[in-house]
Amino acid sequence: MTLALTHSDILSVLDRQEVRKAVEQAHAGLAMGECANPAPSAIALPESGIALPMATGGRGMVAVKLLCDVPANRDRGLPTQRSTIMVSSAITGEALAILDGRAITAIRTAAASAVATDHLARRSPSMLGMIGAGNLAVEHAFAIAAVRDITRIVVWSRSTETIGSFRAATATLGISVESAESPEDVLAVSDIVCTLTPSRRPIVRGVSFRPGQHVNAVGAPPRADHREIDGIGMQRAKVVVDSFPTAMAKSGGVLLAISEGFITEDDARTELGDVIVGKAAGRMSDTDITLYESVGIGLQDLATAELVIERATAQGIGTSINLSG
Repeated sequence: MTLALTHSDILSVLDRQEVRKAVEQAHAGLAMGECANPAPSAIALPESGIALPMATGGRGMVAVKLLCDVPANRDRGLPTQRSTIMVSSAITGEALAILDGRAITAIRTAAASAVATDHLARRSPSMLGMIGAGNLAVEHAFAIAAVRDITRIVVWSRSTETIGSFRAATATLGISVESAESPEDVLAVSDIVCTLTPSRRPIVRGVSFRPGQHVNAVGAPPRADHREIDGIGMQRAKVVVDSFPTAMAKSGGVLLAISEGFITEDDARTELGDVIVGKAAGRMSDTDITLYESVGIGLQDLATAELVIERATAQGIGTSINLSG
């Protein structure tokens, strides 16, 4: 039997702290060769869209995620990215579950940024900066606050209404939220910065980076011509990626900085898992600028999906389907 889980089913069983721990373990497993995450391939869709099937390996399960990135959906009032995850047994090949990818993608993305922050940011109490204030920013506020003592949050968005929604959604954190006039103003006061915009051109200039800052570059879609951070920013920072093969296939931030001569491939080889297990250095001093380039990998989805399937099965949530019938 195959378990089908909707967006609301998944939200009812997801535990953010458990997801963060699972994502950290998954990256460590990737570094140690216990998990596999091939570079994604892309399929062209009409209206300049792309679909990314990402196959991964985990503990007894494998997953394929179909992520459809469709920019034309903005004009339809629909999400630009939609995804579906299928999990199968690595032993028998049986389809174990089909899951809507929206909540899993958002929460595991924020969890990965929190893991990167925990291993790369300074330990002192911090001011958190958000460039972008949508739902992913909300998830990042909760995730980062779980690994660092956040004293204030400063947010920039093109929409004051979005900042108001962000403030309301994060009220339970008990952390004051201030608005900024520009991305530069966020960088000027923040110790940890999360960039969360679907930008094609750089929205963050590396000349504004300050010594000791940690940056999570998250928002740009997995396209070689999209980036939030300019080449100078990539050059000034110690860059850590989720997966080197994935970054070399889909990270505009990395690929464009290489093509412009600001960094080389070797500058982008450090993976988050290698830092976690001690195979590579992350932050070396309090004055280092560290940058986590988040493209997103299927292994993060699988680690989260395994938790969801386990909890949903235990609680009798979801719909079982006999695909072989």
